Amino acid sequence: MKELVSLVYPHFLAFSALFFAFALSFYIITCFQWFSYRLNRVIFHFTRPSWHVMFVILPVVLYYTTREFFYIYFYFAYLPSLYLWHKKLDKKLVFTARIKRFFLILFFALISYYAIYYFKFNSYAGNIILPIFISLILSHLYEKFLALSYKNRAKRKLESCKNLVIILITASYGKTSIKNFIYELIKDDFIAYKTPRSVNTLVGLIKDINENITPDTQIYVAEAGARLRGDIDEISTFLNPQIVVVGEIGEQHLEYFKSMQNIKNTKLEALNSNRLKVAFLHSTTEVVQSKERVIYDACLSDVVSDLSGLRFNLDGKNYQSPILGKFNAQNLAVAIKVAHYLKINDDKIAINLSKMQNVEHRLVRMDAGGKVIIDDSFNGNFAGMSASYELVSTYAGRKVLVTPGIVEANESLNENLSKIINEVFDVVIITSSLNAQSLLKYLNKPQILILKDKNNMQQMLIEHTKVGDLILFSNDAPSFM
Repeated sequence: MKELVSLVYPHFLAFSALFFAFALSFYIITCFQWFSYRLNRVIFHFTRPSWHVMFVILPVVLYYTTREFFYIYFYFAYLPSLYLWHKKLDKKLVFTARIKRFFLILFFALISYYAIYYFKFNSYAGNIILPIFISLILSHLYEKFLALSYKNRAKRKLESCKNLVIILITASYGKTSIKNFIYELIKDDFIAYKTPRSVNTLVGLIKDINENITPDTQIYVAEAGARLRGDIDEISTFLNPQIVVVGEIGEQHLEYFKSMQNIKNTKLEALNSNRLKVAFLHSTTEVVQSKERVIYDACLSDVVSDLSGLRFNLDGKNYQSPILGKFNAQNLAVAIKVAHYLKINDDKIAINLSKMQNVEHRLVRMDAGGKVIIDDSFNGNFAGMSASYELVSTYAGRKVLVTPGIVEANESLNENLSKIINEVFDVVIITSSLNAQSLLKYLNKPQILILKDKNNMQQMLIEHTKVGDLILFSNDAPSFM
């Protein structure tokens, strides 16, 4: 019996070490996927550092200090907690081709490392960090190589489309809405294509071009996002758009850019295109107006917003649309300006405006069970959120707010939001601990509920709302925020 144990035990330890390496890597690569595989964001901008302690630092320390006893902790504490953690996530790991390649590289790295160590020292290695570290580096280098080849292919494709007009949109917020509004106004007159959902990184744009742009496409409407200086410049230099839209500049992602001037300079990198013919810019860019630099909100006036839609005046002409949200008047204004530049008839623009619907998860109204539900879960900035609260304030019945506050913003913005919330809503459900303290600072009128687990959202709404209520879902934060 002892001989059997002595024979099996080393293999059990080796298998368990491999299992631990995969479990540890599962957590690490999930975090990398959330933050676009950027190491500095995973380390320095992670909003749940206790998770790093629980799933990386503590288990690694125990692995190297407790030896064989570690596996009691691993099987009876670490694995169950990792399973429960993943089960509760609302944004789970997506097994993309890149993730599958990483785990394949990790498998060969671990097997190779253990085989070399065994044949050299006639025992199994105890170091699992080195193979994981090597796998992350090899995966990163291979993805860089793939990205370069995809980029070159996309560049050749763009160059082959001689008559393709590219419209590039960037802003602190409102990019996706502007993109969709422009597309809706031009799609009947041109063979137009817009980037799907919120694809706005260079990697995403390259993939989109390779997979979806066809030789007969006349207009490509794309958006550009940024977390660092140079991100927009990289996109603009690659696409070389003829038409650029720089929307409203605000404090979104201030923690990354450190100052409003850095945000403004980064957004204006969109003007670095060699083929730029005209740029439509929001007044917050502080660019001086000229023939090629149009301040699109300068001639916008008489904006009226309620739960039936929008009415506004642009360049002396009246327009209306069922689109909700006062801030969308600016987004529609620039879409109209772009349509006019492309010589689309104003009567056709008016017809398309009258049929337009809000972008998915951006002030979308639904009526269900005698309640008015407004889904604004993709609106995550102060200007847009406060405007939606102003809109909701026109509702005569009881008003319920479901929100995590503003993510990736400073405390003062959430505190200012708290003051507005206090005057408008009867019930406030806070869905994230991230901004709870700032949001609670000025709340003294509404009933306050804290949602600790999003899985209990439906039950909480059943218990605390009634027929005739208006429920606004304002912004959404994934559980890792």
